[in-house]
Amino acid sequence: MGKVVALKCVTCRKTYDPGEIDYTCPACGPLRGTLEVLYDLDRLRKTFNRESLRTNRTNSHWRYLPILPIEKPEYIQPLAVGWTPLYRSPVFEQQWHLHRVWIKDDGRNPTASYKDRASAVAIVKALEKGATVVTAASTGNAASSWAAFTALAGLETVIFVPRNAPRAKIAQLLLFGARVLQVEGNYDEAFDLCVRAAEQWGWYNRSTALNPYLGEGKKTAALEICEQLNWQVPDVVIVPVGDGCIIQGMWKGFRDFYQLGFIERLPRLIGVQAEGSAPLVRAWEQGSDIAEAVRPRTLADSIAVGIPRDQVKALRAVRESGGKFIAVKDEEILQAVQLLARKSGIMAEPAAAAALAGLKSLVEQGELHEGEQVLLQVTGNGLKDIDGVLQAVSRAPLRIEVSLKAVEQALQQP
Repeated sequence: MGKVVALKCVTCRKTYDPGEIDYTCPACGPLRGTLEVLYDLDRLRKTFNRESLRTNRTNSHWRYLPILPIEKPEYIQPLAVGWTPLYRSPVFEQQWHLHRVWIKDDGRNPTASYKDRASAVAIVKALEKGATVVTAASTGNAASSWAAFTALAGLETVIFVPRNAPRAKIAQLLLFGARVLQVEGNYDEAFDLCVRAAEQWGWYNRSTALNPYLGEGKKTAALEICEQLNWQVPDVVIVPVGDGCIIQGMWKGFRDFYQLGFIERLPRLIGVQAEGSAPLVRAWEQGSDIAEAVRPRTLADSIAVGIPRDQVKALRAVRESGGKFIAVKDEEILQAVQLLARKSGIMAEPAAAAALAGLKSLVEQGELHEGEQVLLQVTGNGLKDIDGVLQAVSRAPLRIEVSLKAVEQALQQP
């Protein structure tokens, strides 16, 4: 198991004992004082290596337990998280003259989103803390994931979602037995209210970036990518971005494996935001370390974030990798939903398809080269936001009579 030696503030660099603090650096505050989880990598190198993974028969992200912050593995819940499929796409390779295009489909996780990676770790930490009531704020995916894991653990769960959270995600929450509070406001307002409520009543809070252990779960996709590609890291990894927790977590995973000697180089990270919700794009373009708040306007609900809660780590990750942030229009995202489905067989929610929209934009701007290998991280299944996905479809079902003549007439329609 990964023994955490310290939690380090990403701004003031002060370190804390893991038992000393639960969330963010008190000196720097919740936005600037997010914490990084540190391990004794020198000790890990002695037993955790490619050979130990080669003989490991665990087909989930728990195969990386030595570098995850788990003290009591008996609290791990019986849902198979991670080790999601990685597909090669010759169609996109030929279309855009790229050497390799890979697609990592995290819509195949238990609740159909990437967020299960974080929830699987967070539930163990909550149980280790002796929590009885837990909470989270979310646009929907993190909430439904958290509700599934807390239901298995038998914990009372209070979830805060914005008024426009997709119906499918709310249905999951209710089915898993969570108490759902649909806030008359956007995600950022729901997040702030959740934080205040957790502080008021002493609930364990899983909310993004606030909880330092979420990124440890999210880094496991990067670890899988390295292993699934036989330790040959892609040149470019493209990730949809809202709060920034996924992209910073993936960078942490690549960095951990690089420092442990599993891989010989690091990829460039490209963060993709919706044009109507792109505070990190703006901060990156201005060379700023602080993302100014915006009022999010996008149909891609999972990345509709006005105040990125993991902004410090996300901006640092992209800059350290030599990558960039880019924005894409909602129309481009909807085109990508359809293209991803028809050319790769993957049904992605709009936020997840933003990665493909970003790839197309980069190719059109001449920012990718023919010899490069690119990986798209798909973060959620299309059934999580079916109303959003339907906006990508131009053709409706044709109602016909029960006759071959009616079939023939229908087939003649354009």
